[in-house]
Amino acid sequence: MTGRGGHDVVVGIDPAGNWHLPLAWAVDEAQRRRLPLRLVLAVPPWHGTRHADGAPGPTAPAQEASDTLDEACGWARDRQPEVAVSGELPAGFPTAALGRAAREARMVVLGSRHLSRTAEFLSAGSTVVPVSAQADCPVVVVGDAEHISQQPPYLVVGVDGSPSAGAALAFAFDEADLRAAALRAVCVWQPPAFSPHDGEAALRAQRAMLSEATAGLSDKYPDVRVTHEVLTGHPVEELGRAAEHALAVVVGRRGRGGYTGMRLGSVVHGLLHRAHCPVITVPGR
Repeated sequence: MTGRGGHDVVVGIDPAGNWHLPLAWAVDEAQRRRLPLRLVLAVPPWHGTRHADGAPGPTAPAQEASDTLDEACGWARDRQPEVAVSGELPAGFPTAALGRAAREARMVVLGSRHLSRTAEFLSAGSTVVPVSAQADCPVVVVGDAEHISQQPPYLVVGVDGSPSAGAALAFAFDEADLRAAALRAVCVWQPPAFSPHDGEAALRAQRAMLSEATAGLSDKYPDVRVTHEVLTGHPVEELGRAAEHALAVVVGRRGRGGYTGMRLGSVVHGLLHRAHCPVITVPGR
């Protein structure tokens, strides 16, 4: 089974980070979607010290990981008692373990350590970029708490007319419907430095594209109040500003990227560092 029709919500537990925020998002989402929740905490290879008799030392990471996973599972069950919660301790590195888990997941939820872009590439502990680039299902990166005090609540979705943006739109409408939230469909036009073309004509074309892209989904989700916005500027900055008080920002990802962040897409990668709300990347169909 692929991630598109996956049967559970997967959340990566980072024992070195604050796992409460991503776990709260994941278990609440599992409850909204009536899906089970699977916690994954990978145990990398360990070459620790041993006692003179050959027995492992007392601080073996496998035991620490098991204790953390038990604590996290208990915390999730207390938060949403109706959600079926399970935990896994696969051997290996987090990126590979979460990549395997994503094959059968409806979505994967990760926390963010708020690393710099350089550290995101180089850190062995970073899973955000490679998992977001590789997963066949939506990936949610939770670095900050949701802005639930904003009334009415809303989500932002970036639209550029591409197939991946269409997949992001479909996900965003579904998510807004589940949450009884409004949806802001945002297209960002970045005018070229030197262009003989009429800027107003380009803006009209973007507005027409937004209307066409959302038409069928508005019929499918009549309870979702959707607005169309064409902004001018840099896509990362404008989408980040539009999502300043959003529940989440949803963007599409083209194709199946490699392990380098640049192949993830400059807008997606930029939002992972710019946005102050959860960032949801959706692979193109």
